[in-house]
Amino acid sequence: MARLRIALLNASLNGTREDTSRNFRRELDADLAEFTVSDGRLPPPVGVEGFDGVVVTGSGASTYWDAPWIDEVRGWLREAHERGLPILGVCFGHQLLASALGGTVESMGNFEIGYREVRRVGEATLLAGLDERFTAFTTHGDTVTALPEGAEVTAENDYGLHGFRVGDAFGVQFHPEYDRETARAVTLSKEFLGEERIERVLGGITEENYARACETKRLFENFTEHVRRVRSAEPSAESIT
Repeated sequence: MARLRIALLNASLNGTREDTSRNFRRELDADLAEFTVSDGRLPPPVGVEGFDGVVVTGSGASTYWDAPWIDEVRGWLREAHERGLPILGVCFGHQLLASALGGTVESMGNFEIGYREVRRVGEATLLAGLDERFTAFTTHGDTVTALPEGAEVTAENDYGLHGFRVGDAFGVQFHPEYDRETARAVTLSKEFLGEERIERVLGGITEENYARACETKRLFENFTEHVRRVRSAEPSAESIT
């Protein structure tokens, strides 16, 4: 099979876009076409470019903001899913994907941040090879409170849902793409948490914790392997058009 072509929907805001792009480009073994959707730059209508899969990044935005680009991406993802295009959503992307497919996203009234333990449960296509309890970097104040119809929970922790699957669409709340530089920068940007909590989180961004969290990077390989299986199962073995 030819090298995969994946649409990267970069939903990050302003100064974080470059780091977001760098992290996903490092982890995804595919030719990426990047779209800064938070600036209103959406991919062409589903099928026009013949992408093999889609990845939606994190963002400082909330899915329930009254922003035209959020509704536009939500509609695009819904159509992509209906057309059978494999999708991976990370953090905000996970929440927007759930929302697009009929789920509900709400503020937690709290904030999870730092290297945290996550439990793998149920179906394990995306998380295959990960320990039942694994370490991942988290940073979010919103969460999926109701899953789309037919969705399966794939990961969770004491803060709530951390992963789901519905058909060929996968979401993870944690950040498998983060390096230590990004983890530090994101933590320092959360001034509303207060200096004491920020210092505690920074103290946990160690080589040891990062090495443990690198286990989660396996899911990018799992996703591209799944995309290849989906593509090869089609009669023409070609991208959706």
